[in-house]
Amino acid sequence: MGALFRLSIRQLTGKVRLLLLVLLAALPVGLAILLTLALGEDETSNSEYIDLLLDALLISVVMPVICLVLATAAFGNELEDRTLSYLTMTPIPRYQIVLAKLLSALIVGIPLVVISGVITTVVGDGGMGTKLVVFDSPLRASAATGVALLLGTVAYSTAFMWAGLLTTRALPFALIYVLLWEGVIASFFGGIRYISVRGYTLGLVHGLDEVSFGELGNRAIEFPAALVGVLAVTVGFFLLTVRRLQNMDVP
Repeated sequence: MGALFRLSIRQLTGKVRLLLLVLLAALPVGLAILLTLALGEDETSNSEYIDLLLDALLISVVMPVICLVLATAAFGNELEDRTLSYLTMTPIPRYQIVLAKLLSALIVGIPLVVISGVITTVVGDGGMGTKLVVFDSPLRASAATGVALLLGTVAYSTAFMWAGLLTTRALPFALIYVLLWEGVIASFFGGIRYISVRGYTLGLVHGLDEVSFGELGNRAIEFPAALVGVLAVTVGFFLLTVRRLQNMDVP
């Protein structure tokens, strides 16, 4: 399993792919810096930070796009090269193959997403000398953001890895899901948030720090529901991926 994990890491960390993902992760940080520099000394806007940087950019774009690029490619090389059969003929149990692939996607994706979220939070709370947002406890707000993004990244990656094993066209389908289902439909129908990783992530951020992220109260689901939801997605799609690998006709 260790050799497979290391091989998968090398497959996912091509220079071009990694550079593009780093640039995407840096986008919220750069925007936070620009917004803080544009503010006057006494100007703050919690709603601007939460709506634009946290929800619309970090949770709705940066996190899912990084996850789908990495997770859908987890089995991509084996499927394209038709070498998946050699992998499945090894004595490694199917669940360990899936676990190695998932961990390789997470070890690349989690630092990008979480560090981007934490730095954006720090910058917004005065890291550049001007405050874009005022948190009751900056440390707690940063921790809440980091933990929520970590769990959201795990859930997204698990779901997108299953999609990547299900079809070679998983990337465009996953992108449509993120933009249409979680970006548009969930905004108009509140109940969709209970079956949405974006909804779970917002619920986790709000639940972990209700004071700093109080403005999320009207769109965030309850913390227990968010925690159960993100765990259910992770476990459910992991098992579905193992089952798919066991039952698929490997070329």
